[in-house]
Amino acid sequence: MSDDPLRSVDLRKTYFTKGTPPVEALAGVTMSVRSGERVALLGRNGAGKTTFLKIASTLLRPTSGQIEVFGHDVSTHPDRARPYIAVVPQEGKPFFHLGPREMIYTYLRARGLSRETSKARTEEAIERMNLTEFADRLCITLSGGQRQRTMVATVIATQAPLLFLDEPTIGMDPFARREVWASLRDLTTKGSTILLTTHYLDEAEALSHRLYIVERGRVLVSGTADDLKRSVGGTLKVSLPEGAPQAETFRSFGETVVDGPSLTIIVHPERLGELMELALARSLTATVGPVTLEEAFLRVVGRNIDED
Repeated sequence: MSDDPLRSVDLRKTYFTKGTPPVEALAGVTMSVRSGERVALLGRNGAGKTTFLKIASTLLRPTSGQIEVFGHDVSTHPDRARPYIAVVPQEGKPFFHLGPREMIYTYLRARGLSRETSKARTEEAIERMNLTEFADRLCITLSGGQRQRTMVATVIATQAPLLFLDEPTIGMDPFARREVWASLRDLTTKGSTILLTTHYLDEAEALSHRLYIVERGRVLVSGTADDLKRSVGGTLKVSLPEGAPQAETFRSFGETVVDGPSLTIIVHPERLGELMELALARSLTATVGPVTLEEAFLRVVGRNIDED
């Protein structure tokens, strides 16, 4: 294996619980993250994303397979991999007896940074994540979104070579989410590499150089967001809110997806006029828009990302 920031080969994890069948959380995941990349893992709840991040960040041992961080085997030499890593765990919580400023500074000092560097980076992260107003309030008194911003600020301040972020913007308002995006982009320009999971498809598209779609512990497809959208079979989508009963009539125009009473057709621009004329003749209301990552996800997985 290479010295890429992260590389896994046939990584597997099976959970064994007495009295119940084994649960295969990872079923042979092979993937890589190159230096300076922002890579997103997309998948529904239970797809294996968090399990992968826990193994990659030395918090969990795999059942089999291999995974390395900057050439160091995570399973056999976790102590060698850890200095390269910083993690925002899913639903992670800051130290409630500390304020954001004290927490960030203490964490940086624990990682071995000097007092001067820790102080400078703490103030920079607080300002970047708009924490100044409550930087010295105890974290236990903060809202869920403010706590999450504190967690992200703490990890961003490390400027670690490899960052793992599991649903980093969950609970944040749209302005805070975009500030996180800007901070992560800035980190990769400075040399960091980022692997994140997210349920927000707009976040994955806005942030990632590449993405992996996982389902039932397997990688189904990988590539850029544009690659995946092109794989759907067209560049436009036509939504017919009451079109599901007439799905067969529209099947020749391209990929069709039935969701309850509605029908979505992925179509090339040259056939749009013909399709709209047919919809009008059938007295169907139609809306037209560009193909999104959501359509690509639905086509690959067969379910919406929010479905359990």
